Amino acid sequence: MIIVNVKENESIDKALKRFKKKFERTGVLKEIRQRSFFEKPSVKNRNLRIRAAYRQKMQSQENQ
Repeated sequence: MIIVNVKENESIDKALKRFKKKFERTGVLKEIRQRSFFEKPSVKNRNLRIRAAYRQKMQSQENQ
């Protein structure tokens, strides 16, 4: 459970913004979206490889 302590004289908007950030960091929404439909293991592995290649490409461009 996510707990956000509201400080004295703090607006609700700021507390809500902190809650949203904490919630996003947990990755709950990302996991729900992944579980909403079945993805074959071969497709999942292919997507992982594509993402890894993209990250590696970006790192090599950054280092040059």
